[in-house]
Amino acid sequence: MTDALVALKLPNAVEVQTLKLLHQIELAHTADDLFRASDRAEGFVLGLETVKVLNAASIEGLYKTFEAAATARRQEHEQ
Repeated sequence: MTDALVALKLPNAVEVQTLKLLHQIELAHTADDLFRASDRAEGFVLGLETVKVLNAASIEGLYKTFEAAATARRQEHEQ
């Protein structure tokens, strides 16, 4: 788990699901798999934001964490 994720101090259930979604992004074999995994992660954060489970800083941190993971995976696909 990254330091940025630890710093968010997420509730356990949210942390577990976040790690699962990050793992799916890391496992994406095709661009379609990556888009699907990224969309799921974004939807997850949107759901948390909608029900106000986390503060704004944590929500932003999750969006950035998922975006960074997807960008890294996309760059791996391009090589």
